[in-house]
Amino acid sequence: MAKKPCEFPTAVLSFRRFLQRRFLGGRHHHRPTSTTATGAAIPPADKLHNQTVMIDLESWLLRSPMSTFPYFMIVAIEAGSFLRGLILLLIYPLLWLLLSHDMRLKAMVMVSFFGLPEKEVVRIGKAVLPKFFLEGMAMEGLEVVRNAKKVVVFSPLFPRVMVEGFLKEYIGVNAVIGREVIAVAGRYVGLLVDHIDMDDGGFVDEVMEETKRGKGDGAVGLAGVGSKMHHLFSRYCKCICSTRNSAILMQETYVVCDADKKEWQPVPREKYPKPLIFHDGRLAFKLTPCAAVAMYTYLPWGIFLAVFRSLAFGLLPYRVSVPLAAFTGMRSRLIAGPSPDATRRNSGTAGGRLYVCNHRTLLDPITVAAVLNKPITAVTYSVSPVSELIAPIRTARLTRDRDEDRRRMEALLARGDLVVCPEGTTCREPYLLRFSPLFAELTGEVTPVALETRIDMFYGTSTKPAAKWLDPFYFMLNSRPEYHVEFLQPVSTAPVDGEAGGHGHSINAANRVQRVLGEALAFELTEQTRKDKYEMLAGNKGNVKGEAKM
Repeated sequence: MAKKPCEFPTAVLSFRRFLQRRFLGGRHHHRPTSTTATGAAIPPADKLHNQTVMIDLESWLLRSPMSTFPYFMIVAIEAGSFLRGLILLLIYPLLWLLLSHDMRLKAMVMVSFFGLPEKEVVRIGKAVLPKFFLEGMAMEGLEVVRNAKKVVVFSPLFPRVMVEGFLKEYIGVNAVIGREVIAVAGRYVGLLVDHIDMDDGGFVDEVMEETKRGKGDGAVGLAGVGSKMHHLFSRYCKCICSTRNSAILMQETYVVCDADKKEWQPVPREKYPKPLIFHDGRLAFKLTPCAAVAMYTYLPWGIFLAVFRSLAFGLLPYRVSVPLAAFTGMRSRLIAGPSPDATRRNSGTAGGRLYVCNHRTLLDPITVAAVLNKPITAVTYSVSPVSELIAPIRTARLTRDRDEDRRRMEALLARGDLVVCPEGTTCREPYLLRFSPLFAELTGEVTPVALETRIDMFYGTSTKPAAKWLDPFYFMLNSRPEYHVEFLQPVSTAPVDGEAGGHGHSINAANRVQRVLGEALAFELTEQTRKDKYEMLAGNKGNVKGEAKM
């Protein structure tokens, strides 16, 4: 009797294919079947001039092989909570091992979005995610967008709400097409719609009409090897033909693979299409799975450190609290410059010194007081009762009435040293916002103080009213938070070069102090204000509690 062939090798091959699908994400580097595909990695500029470009976000605008997990973690934590992020982190290995790519995406959407308010997720898409997308953007892909007349971006992986703010506000694309997450009564239910709406505000209809009238040459497609973009383009054109008796002609489809992208370069900050001056959120690093595990492992110890540091600064004198904080990894570094005592030269006033500093966190005045090792007063607007209770220095509330605030600050300055932050709000990036000129009307000379911070995990600023009182706590939650403090040469606020007195001269004096601080810090000067920041990040005019301001 003939021996039955052994089936073991077939089983081994099947198991190997199973592992490849799970552990390699189902990537198959096959050649595209589209007859319009070209092997050129980057389309020449003349091919894109006055053209409409339909581009795959994940394949062409982002550098690294696409992993959506860090971005869903940001939504889960920033729009939800650390507990929601922990749940996503714990189930992700099972999703990665047991589910297909599309099912894994739907599961992450469910965990990250379920129950969240639509407005908050939209805010995260505009205020938090753009920073991380810009850091992962490819210079080569950005050049393609710049050379095109009109740009339609497809995002097969990310829900449209996550990428639309970044693409329209910072890249300037004309339309964003992606999958939608179902919402009911203003809250997401976590279900991802399979169908992709192929239009955005009528823009695609406009391109189609231009092609029909002979005013346009169609579109150029930019996709990734093995992606669904070729099928998406083909299905899109057929759908238009069947419904509107016309079609957008795909002249060529350029494809790129991961091997080509290994040589692609990140976009330097100075070449961002729009400067990243403002952004929100607590997380200061990209939450890859390994980084997320490290953060959650550190978090209990970090909370202990933050509580210990807060109590030390709130209860102990500076000569004790500063060394204790340094022992735990928190440092305040005085950069070489004029001695703080040297800044007490005669300024023509009988009161204290006026220290003017840029605004990084709510701890700025406390840090200045700790370096000086003496009591000072900080003026604030609407600081929360919790912040006032734990503040180790004197604080004085202002009213937003210019004349009344000037009288209050003059009285405080007559009694002792005063520190103000004329930007009016914190700024994380290397920019200085416009200075309020009120401080220049108080005294004939001010001492600029250049402040810079270093953090590794969490930002100590926020625009969410309910979380403002936690800002100092988040700064101290970092493993090695650091302040750099430099006392600069005093700057005269008296009129110069024939300037007349009054409000006009105080504006010029405020601008001089801003320039001095900008040069010391190598920060770029801007005309942005507190109102601009809050309108962009929070959708209001900054009338929230808990932010220090002069």
